[in-house]
Amino acid sequence: QMKKQCDQKLLIRMKTECVPCSLNFKTQCPAGYTKITNGTGIPDCRYYLEIKTHTLSFPGCRHHCMKEFEQPECCKGRWGPDCMGK
Repeated sequence: QMKKQCDQKLLIRMKTECVPCSLNFKTQCPAGYTKITNGTGIPDCRYYLEIKTHTLSFPGCRHHCMKEFEQPECCKGRWGPDCMGK
């Protein structure tokens, strides 16, 4: 019995919103995502504060998150909803 279904593993990465690094400990990834950075995250972004007529920008931190999911696909030479060949 040849395998008809050859699922592809897909990795989806995303980054959380930029916040002050001291607050970033508490930041959670969206549901279903795994946090792949720890502590205060990565200081590679800037966040903005509006003060009266000015917008100030400060260095901040964010976390990187990852989600793995399987995309159903037919094996080579097979197709259709039930992955049958010829």
